[in-house]
Amino acid sequence: MNHFYQRRLKRLFDATGAAILIVVLAPLFACVAGLVLASSGRPILFRQQRIGWKNRPFWIVKFRTMSSRRDTAGTLLPDERRMLPIGRFLRATSLDELPELWNILRGDMSFVGPRPLLPDYLPLYSERQLLRHGVRPGLTGLAQVNGRNSLSWEQRFELDVQYANDVTIAGDAKILWRTLRVVVSAKGVHTEGHVTMPRFCGSTSEGTIHERAA
Repeated sequence: MNHFYQRRLKRLFDATGAAILIVVLAPLFACVAGLVLASSGRPILFRQQRIGWKNRPFWIVKFRTMSSRRDTAGTLLPDERRMLPIGRFLRATSLDELPELWNILRGDMSFVGPRPLLPDYLPLYSERQLLRHGVRPGLTGLAQVNGRNSLSWEQRFELDVQYANDVTIAGDAKILWRTLRVVVSAKGVHTEGHVTMPRFCGSTSEGTIHERAA
């Protein structure tokens, strides 16, 4: 099967699967929304701009797991001090990711692909790392089933590029199956010493786009 039909079949699977899951999981959506509301009030959802396919920005939607608490200077407090009471549970079970089904239905994302990251990272990628944006970002991906947040940024990006260079329907099915096992085990949810993945500040092994342009 050529790449064109692989992409068309992948998109059909994404749209159909997301639509079905949104309907079937509606009671779970309501339950999680109620837990967030009861635990921390509004807003229930968290929206943030991310970079997707072909470097295009979009707004990702998740259940809120952190507060917006700031210090007296107006700076956001460290992640561990902003984590909501229900936040750790939602992240460990990946339930905070459920609203991303809407992003998949819209075509911003796919079920499988590199995780969508912040616009701030774009000038920090090496040319090879930018290849990760040659496919739609995913709810899960090769990096998520091979260590998740316990991997370094360089390791994650290398797995992302490997995936982007060899997308197959069979490969996606295997990643989805392995994702179920990862979610159940809750392995790799946190980076050592952090409740979330630390910010990417650029790779040291290869010059970034910004460095080469200077």
